[in-house]
Amino acid sequence: MSTQRSVAFHTLGCKLNYSETSTLSRMLESDGFLKKEFEDIADVYVINTCSVTDNADKECRQLVRRIQRKAPESLVVITGCYAQLKPKEISEIPGVDLVLGASEKFNIVAHLRELTKGDSAKISSCDIEEVSGFNTSFSLNDRTRTFLKVQDGCDYTCSFCTIPMARGKSRSNTIENVLINARNIAASGGVKEIVLTGVNLGDFGKGADGNKKTEEDFLELIKELDSIEGIERFRISSIEPNLLSDEIIAFVARSKKFMPHFHIPLQSGSDKILGLMRRRYKKDLYKQRVELIKRLMPHCAIGVDVIVGFPGETDGDFKETFDFLHSLDISYLHVFTYSERANTKALEITPVVPQNVRHERNKTLRNLSYMKMQYFSNQNVGQTRTVLFEDHNKNGMMEGYTDNYIRIATPYQEKWANELVSWKIQ
Repeated sequence: MSTQRSVAFHTLGCKLNYSETSTLSRMLESDGFLKKEFEDIADVYVINTCSVTDNADKECRQLVRRIQRKAPESLVVITGCYAQLKPKEISEIPGVDLVLGASEKFNIVAHLRELTKGDSAKISSCDIEEVSGFNTSFSLNDRTRTFLKVQDGCDYTCSFCTIPMARGKSRSNTIENVLINARNIAASGGVKEIVLTGVNLGDFGKGADGNKKTEEDFLELIKELDSIEGIERFRISSIEPNLLSDEIIAFVARSKKFMPHFHIPLQSGSDKILGLMRRRYKKDLYKQRVELIKRLMPHCAIGVDVIVGFPGETDGDFKETFDFLHSLDISYLHVFTYSERANTKALEITPVVPQNVRHERNKTLRNLSYMKMQYFSNQNVGQTRTVLFEDHNKNGMMEGYTDNYIRIATPYQEKWANELVSWKIQ
């Protein structure tokens, strides 16, 4: 009878978390674990958490309760940002056996070798100041697209954000190692697109200990990746406007492999609120970036992160944000409703925006996002663009994205799965 242990994973949060979950999965599979779906009964469940919103905290608790109901004897491991920020709080959730902080998540194999179901959860963590070193991660569960982590941590002190407390100081892989990973992904077969991920991607170039010892930077990294054989497409997941240089924009504009698609966090269109948020730019700089992108690549998709309901945001400040976004030639918004996070400077800012006002503002910007995406898609009607179709048959349909991030859905055809197809946009 087989004594092979099984493991199932669930990921909350960002693309970076997905790349790390995929790496943890490969580590455990190479140690002999059998990977199962999260809905199945498994010996071990690993939840990789996020801390950006309250909802992620609540979701973690709900997932543990679900496991408790279906598999009360199984081991439950919690890792990720929430685990680093509030290990004691998580350890008190009934059913949790192990909490792994930022320094320990990649030692999961060793921890599971000696973990047994107990009465109290074991916490393995350390002060975030002590976290150093860079752990390579990339996702390989989707043949079409891979998320490749090249940077981790953040040295910024935005007043709403817990990520520096959860992930530590900014540190990066070396260009040499990133190229090795990209070649390995290419050699694994089938992957057509690599999405570069990090916490503060444009800050790439600090060593694994967070110190700037090299002359490497993000522009040099993307120039080197552009010549990798076997990968058709690269995307930049998200980059701060103050780190998105004219040179990076110009390089993407003439690159054959880097897609005409930027995701640039704004957070607010009010300079007053940007100051309270401790962002490192004003809205004029943001406007300049968008205008340069559109001048060099009129067809380029631009996504924007915005936070609504930040403390001190008046109706006038929100209108300023709405009007600013309305005026910009952008393609879509990711709208976040501000939620209070422990130990952040934003908690000291008043007045607090009522929850119902926050939700109204969120709805208003989501409607604007829908209109922006419709307008952007309509501008592309009649153009022929390249679509990378995913190998998923969803009720007889398949989906893919154009180079400039327009979603295309069409009846499933096996010959198009995981292939780049020239497509006239209707």
